[in-house]
Amino acid sequence: MQDDQPILFERRGAVALLTLNRPATRNALDGEAMYAAFESLFEQLNADLSLRAAVLTGAGSAFCSGGDVAKMRDRSGMFAGSPEQIAQNYRNGIQRIPRAFQRLQLPVIAAVNGAAIGAGNDLACMCDIRIASTAARFAESFVKVGIVPGDGGCWLLPRVVGASKAAELALTGDAIDAEEALRIGLVSKVVAPEALLDEAMALANRIAANAPQALRWTKQLLLQARTGTLDEALDAAGRFQGLAHHTADHAEAVAAFFEKRPPRFGQG
Repeated sequence: MQDDQPILFERRGAVALLTLNRPATRNALDGEAMYAAFESLFEQLNADLSLRAAVLTGAGSAFCSGGDVAKMRDRSGMFAGSPEQIAQNYRNGIQRIPRAFQRLQLPVIAAVNGAAIGAGNDLACMCDIRIASTAARFAESFVKVGIVPGDGGCWLLPRVVGASKAAELALTGDAIDAEEALRIGLVSKVVAPEALLDEAMALANRIAANAPQALRWTKQLLLQARTGTLDEALDAAGRFQGLAHHTADHAEAVAAFFEKRPPRFGQG
């Protein structure tokens, strides 16, 4: 049953629409089924060369509420056990999500429809591009409940908004609205709630109109640039460029340029 799936998958042409499907918990990132769903879906997206982009959003009123605070209170689930056991729970649990994003070859757009709190804020930062509804709210709120960003937020957030603003958000735990998120560069666009999915899909389709293998290689270069040196980035770019110049898509794009027509990309 679709209702039992933690993440819904819908194919819209060359775009994969992924919807967090736990509205009763405001799409909390909790449980083996959720972690495994990210891994298996992303493997499926990587393997399907006809897919060129993805959109991630949330069912119901929230994008993602982060961790399950009731389980924190009860010291159950991944919050159970000794400090060493909890560290292991994180490695074997929620930390599988940012690692899955690191392996994802497709560009992914977060369509943030509501609250993105704690790990939900970090989830948005794992995506390549973020568009927000005017109803969206963001908070790197871990300190508010006496914990730290255990899912990599202190690595992710500075790469999106810069070190100073990331420190302010992480150390205060303050929530910000969509307009402030736009001002600081956490999101690239804010739209009315009813227009959010259309805007995200329109952007995904503009991305998907390009050569599919070049999109995947460009995504890998963007990921590598987060941690690599300039020399490493240039080496990787040169290797991918050498391959790209020998693809059928590159030949088609050049032919289309001279023939003054839109290119017709395949899988080459």
